[in-house]
Amino acid sequence: KVAAVYTVPFEQQWVSRIHKALKAAEARGEIEYKATENVANADYERVMREYATGGAQLILGEAFAVEAAARKVAKDFPKTAFLLGSSGKPQAPNFAVFDNFIQEPAYLSGMIAGAMTKSNKIGMVGGFPIPEVNRLMNAFMAGAKETNPKVSFTVSFINSWFDPPKAKEATFAMIDKGADVLYAERFGVSDAAKEKGKLAIGNVINTQDKYPDTVVASALWNMEPSVDRAIQLVKAGKFAAEDYGIYSTMKYKGSELAPLGTFEKKVPAPENKPEKDMPLVACASGFMMLFWIWIRIRSAMMESARLRKSSLPVRTKPTSASSMLLNALENSRSDCAAALVTASR
Repeated sequence: KVAAVYTVPFEQQWVSRIHKALKAAEARGEIEYKATENVANADYERVMREYATGGAQLILGEAFAVEAAARKVAKDFPKTAFLLGSSGKPQAPNFAVFDNFIQEPAYLSGMIAGAMTKSNKIGMVGGFPIPEVNRLMNAFMAGAKETNPKVSFTVSFINSWFDPPKAKEATFAMIDKGADVLYAERFGVSDAAKEKGKLAIGNVINTQDKYPDTVVASALWNMEPSVDRAIQLVKAGKFAAEDYGIYSTMKYKGSELAPLGTFEKKVPAPENKPEKDMPLVACASGFMMLFWIWIRIRSAMMESARLRKSSLPVRTKPTSASSMLLNALENSRSDCAAALVTASR
């Protein structure tokens, strides 16, 4: 028996990927699945407890705004497995965490955005300015800068996970300032881009079927590797508190760049020189691995500071390990830039 508790509608892009993976497992006859959507933060703990008391063996959801309550429920039901989206660390013995670590395809979609903009202005609309969102935005911007060093960005947060009208309004403002490519971290951005005849880059899901002349590419999140792993471990009696973030990376097929589809022949591409493409692929892979490690360190630092009810200073003195990572990132970034130039010749 599997249950899920969501604070937003099933259709919201982030939750929709979890719901999709669980529905697929249900269709295969592997689980019995029940879920509740649009649960208020104040009511989240109650709903979790009802599912746990009702015999759910695995409970999924997002604990970002209800960390203390969710972890309390997990502690009260040690024989129930919990897998929740979280900024924090796993909590033994039964509270595992995950997030959509799709910075790799976000970086690639950024490269496409940088190549597609004509005004060299890209607009980005996000939900909240938290590490989980900033991670993807920074990866996207890094990718755009690699293919177009002249590009500039306008970033706005709507302080909501699901408010299409507000996201749309923010997008119109960016278009008025010259943005011709929009990063759709939230629903509503692609609608505005379509109305104004601009381009959009999708996030988490692929909506090109609804916006065939607007959405150029999308960074896709596949929750199936994480969900399938959790289900198998629960059935085997081996579920443990661990970080499932890595199972959302491209290596585990937890993320990917959506097919270009209607833009297949419209996106600029380097000359077909396989012998020069290999170094590019290798350096990009290395860069993203280092980037992933650095983001995990930064997220852990920020979460630790938050739990101590204090904030990190604007400028912190990095540890020797993080300093080495920063240097490696910069070297890798430079190598990738050089490879991009070579591959395009």
